[in-house]
Amino acid sequence: MTDIDWDALRAAAALARDYAYAPYSQHPVGAAALTDDGRIVSGCNVENASIGVTLCAECGLVSELAKTSPPERKSRLVAFACVGPNPGPLLPCGRCRQLLWEHGGPDLLIDRAGGPTPLSVLLPDGFGPEDLPGHR
Repeated sequence: MTDIDWDALRAAAALARDYAYAPYSQHPVGAAALTDDGRIVSGCNVENASIGVTLCAECGLVSELAKTSPPERKSRLVAFACVGPNPGPLLPCGRCRQLLWEHGGPDLLIDRAGGPTPLSVLLPDGFGPEDLPGHR
């Protein structure tokens, strides 16, 4: 899959951002990703008064991916875009990079100001299921 409509992904992320619950940080975030079966999944951040248990937009996106994938074959993420309240792409935090690695792998393209970049560049030597005993 080489034709990625980055504008559509950014628009889906912006729409998801409109549903964010960010009363503490005032930093609403939306994320959207293209799957290997051609769907777009999205998510928004959901804050909590304890701050530390806030759910990032990527968490919602991965939850939607799991919920909407065919049970016989889990879909994989191919391209990812994230937006916040400021113009331009927003990069995922380290925790979310790991989460995205699990569901997209090293070749997942991440939208960033310098152009789409493979996740392996943003998370060198990433850790995945293949690194666990019995999951090779």
